[in-house]
Amino acid sequence: MAFLKNLKTKLSSVREKWSDGVVSLFSGRLDEDFWVDLEEKLISGDVGVDLSESLVAELKTISKRDSVRDPEALLSSFRDILVNRLSKIPSMGAPVDLSGGLKVVVMVGVNGSGKTTTAGKLAKSFQSQGKKVVMAAADTYRAAAVEQLQAWGQRTGVRVIAQQKGSDAGAVTFDSINAAKASKADVVIVDTAGRLQSKHNLMEELGKIYRVISREVDRDNIESFLVLDAVTGQNALRQAQVFDESAPLTGIILTKYDNTAKGGIVLAIADQLGLPIRYIGIGEGLDDLGPFVVESFVDAILGGPSREEASEVNA
Repeated sequence: MAFLKNLKTKLSSVREKWSDGVVSLFSGRLDEDFWVDLEEKLISGDVGVDLSESLVAELKTISKRDSVRDPEALLSSFRDILVNRLSKIPSMGAPVDLSGGLKVVVMVGVNGSGKTTTAGKLAKSFQSQGKKVVMAAADTYRAAAVEQLQAWGQRTGVRVIAQQKGSDAGAVTFDSINAAKASKADVVIVDTAGRLQSKHNLMEELGKIYRVISREVDRDNIESFLVLDAVTGQNALRQAQVFDESAPLTGIILTKYDNTAKGGIVLAIADQLGLPIRYIGIGEGLDDLGPFVVESFVDAILGGPSREEASEVNA
């Protein structure tokens, strides 16, 4: 509940820059200009052309079918459409299942996306659930990356397995999994290098890391999370397609969402990739990462109390 309340506060800037522009349309006349303006607002907010057209068409159908003429009622219908579109993606918002043996969570993404920071926050989250965590410094290309992960290890009290710069990332991953097994840890978080699409050798190494993990851990116990910077907008879609070829993705972790003016990237990712957003980051603090809760997210960007807050008040 604390994270959900913080989510609403942190996403106020997104609501002001993107959602308020959308929501404000629902305060006027529901004429033909309204539908044109709504589609334009969605497209400019990184929802994408095809999805924007689809959302507007679905809302228009509901308006005609149910004879909805009240702007507030139509906004409620729009909210439901967004919730339904996101909720239909399997595993949307599902946190890592920490039962059933050793879990390995692979963090992939380009440099600057917040990958290493997110690894540290995930470790803290797993610890708070009483789980023992090991982190693997498999980004062996940048010495700073190893140091950063080690700093997070010290901050959270999590063991970090690392080797010198230039070491084989697959070997670091292998050693980390063995260390986790020997110490009866519950989770291994593997921090990988920022793999740019133009550097094919790095993508090949990511594939190698995944193969090493697959030999040591049951496939059902492997999570591959693409860490995306929400500010990158539509560029995030291409990143997801490329990374998925080397390490089959099981979800997205969206970072820096509180800093973006184009809130529609969440809808675009879910629609075009069919990938669930598992966690969302809304700040630099240890506790500023939490599971992506569809209804709370939609309520936060459209304004008004979330369903959780309403239930708390009614209770």
